[in-house]
Amino acid sequence: MRIGLLGTGPWARMVHAPALSAHGELDFAGVWGRRTAAAKDLAERHGTHAFDDLDALLAEVDAVAVALPPHIQADLAVRAARAHCHLLLDKPLAATVEQGRAVVGAVREAGVASVVFFTTRFQPEPAAWIAEQAARDWFTARAQWLGAVFTGDSPFADSPWRREKGALWDVGPHALSVLLPVLGDVRRVTAAAHGPGDTVHAVLDHVGGASSTLTLSLTAPPAAAGATVELRGEAGVTLLPEASEDAVAAYTRATDALLTAARTGRPHPCDAAFGLRVTEILAAAETELTRDTD
Repeated sequence: MRIGLLGTGPWARMVHAPALSAHGELDFAGVWGRRTAAAKDLAERHGTHAFDDLDALLAEVDAVAVALPPHIQADLAVRAARAHCHLLLDKPLAATVEQGRAVVGAVREAGVASVVFFTTRFQPEPAAWIAEQAARDWFTARAQWLGAVFTGDSPFADSPWRREKGALWDVGPHALSVLLPVLGDVRRVTAAAHGPGDTVHAVLDHVGGASSTLTLSLTAPPAAAGATVELRGEAGVTLLPEASEDAVAAYTRATDALLTAARTGRPHPCDAAFGLRVTEILAAAETELTRDTD
């Protein structure tokens, strides 16, 4: 499979490009970015070509990997799908529900495969834990995803979309990607409130009868940063295990998932439709936060 990379930012440099260039079943065919010089530099580092024209890249590849802000990713994903390219996308799928629906519609119309890279879902220990817990009944869950992006030394501190959308849209997808397969879909966001900095608290009502709470932040003190998911039910208490692999290894697994979906025609659980559902829940929580502000 010939694949191109759209994006040249820190995540593209740290994760996407290294994984794509090292993958044995991919031909890393080129890089396109909004900054021409950055695209050329990233392409040279990984022995591939830089494209000035996006349509020229889309015409040369079978798939694209996207490492761009969500509002840009969504529009370009539609464009790539219409060019019959399979899609390896990042979370969140889109910045609005309308954009997310456009991506899903384009994917279905073109008949291309899609995978959204929710990091935890592609790490072996957490993935195995999620599959095991999904077979049990749980009473409630608590998810805390606390980052220090704006309080520590993070390569993403200058990210405009993260400053605009905050923790809800950046780390909220990670928490939801774990909770939804275990507790079932969200029936309703029953409450949401602001905390210090960009911290957000939300309460979710799941279709299976369980409830969950989220605490999300990109402004946590560095010493307090980390992710925890705790489930409680008749089986007792269990915690999401830590992953032994880094993001590059997880991204390689996501790439494998795209290859499989493209070859078999069977959707992956983390496809664009799942990404849309996460986007819908984030938007509902955002609406509740607006009420809290009012």
